[in-house]
Amino acid sequence: MRKGNRIKHTFRLPPDLSRQLADYAGRKRVSQASVVEAAIASFLSPDGSERMEAAFSRRLDRITRQLQKLDYHVEVGNEAFALYLRTWLAATPPPASQPSAAVRAGVEKRFENFVEALARHMERDTHLADDLIRVGELGEDHG
Repeated sequence: MRKGNRIKHTFRLPPDLSRQLADYAGRKRVSQASVVEAAIASFLSPDGSERMEAAFSRRLDRITRQLQKLDYHVEVGNEAFALYLRTWLAATPPPASQPSAAVRAGVEKRFENFVEALARHMERDTHLADDLIRVGELGEDHG
């Protein structure tokens, strides 16, 4: 039975799927037939799965690059902290067996100063990793 350029089809849907179709069409303010038509066209489209795969591939590539950058920054942070700790251990005498209250207070103050300096540094726009990347790029230009 043709009406214009359309052919009538009759099929049955499970009640839950039928409700979902009606709800979706109502929310989008379109006919249920147009939703079914778009769904079937998308399902039967030969490049539909390829488009979806390409989109997933691009998204996975972006996530992979972000994880690699994050891994690099964590590695730089770990190495910087290790270098600082080695320097600090070499320059700081071992504590007495029972440090006095004044020594403990001095240690606490030094730690507070360290935390404040770290917070100030993290608020800056440039960080150690950025400096290392810039230095690495300069080295490539001259190498």
